[in-house]
Amino acid sequence: MTKDLTLGIDLGGTQLRLAVIDGQGQLLRRAAVATDVAGGPHAVIGQMVKLAAEVGEDFNERISAAGVSSPGPLDLDNGRTSDLPTLPGWLNFPLRDTLSEKLSLPVVLENDGVAAANGEWKFGAGRGLNNIVYITISTGIGGGVVVDGHLMHGRRGMAAHVGHMMIDPAGPICGCGGRGCFEAIASATNFSIAAQKLGFVNGKHAVQLARDGNEKAKILVTKEAEWLGYGFASLLHLYSPEILIVGGGLSSALDLMMAGIRNQIDRYAMPAFREIQVVPAALGDNSGLIGAAALAMKFG
Repeated sequence: MTKDLTLGIDLGGTQLRLAVIDGQGQLLRRAAVATDVAGGPHAVIGQMVKLAAEVGEDFNERISAAGVSSPGPLDLDNGRTSDLPTLPGWLNFPLRDTLSEKLSLPVVLENDGVAAANGEWKFGAGRGLNNIVYITISTGIGGGVVVDGHLMHGRRGMAAHVGHMMIDPAGPICGCGGRGCFEAIASATNFSIAAQKLGFVNGKHAVQLARDGNEKAKILVTKEAEWLGYGFASLLHLYSPEILIVGGGLSSALDLMMAGIRNQIDRYAMPAFREIQVVPAALGDNSGLIGAAALAMKFG
């Protein structure tokens, strides 16, 4: 039987998701659970194996490999995680080889932002382009970059940690230990914390009320848009993409924030960079799943 399918695994600080994906980037079956962060890497590996059995039922003989989208930093040369800000206890863990042994499949490990960029490049909003920047606004802020038709990896595969560029030296301490990182200021986690301080249930609640015209919520969303636009302007200068693609949970509010983002880009980006489109991820929250699975297709 033809080995024409791959597993996509998206390891997040909040949720773990798995899917069976075909060569056209279509999800055939998908499952998710809350990530057992407290249990550490071995508990999460157990969750992966269990979900793989669930989604792989009826497809096992056709699955050639698995691709894992993981938060970074990662040592891709050796298939190990580093000191992950969103997943404590994963220092120097051999994720690729451990999971490969448990699943009896070849495993490709990739940074979550780069995996999502690959998904959008191959099958989503960046399809057909040679230069894209993908950024996810979620538990943290991550990203991935395609330059001249190639995924950018850098030394040990650790390039494009865009969430950890400093945008305010007087800003809050980040989970990475730095101060004023893009992630520490503009992530969905930080947005939710700010929303709760203003009396909203969470960030999602604030966005809903902003849509309904609540002035306090609208101000919060406007401030978030300003920080995102400030960071995006820097990304345009760094990578000169044809398009900037936004994913993650907070991308659902991109329509509310677009005017503010555009204002910051017009203010801080050089004229040659200002006309670049900022668009939502076409694959939604499946960008990383599909992108990681696409990287594993080389084993098919």
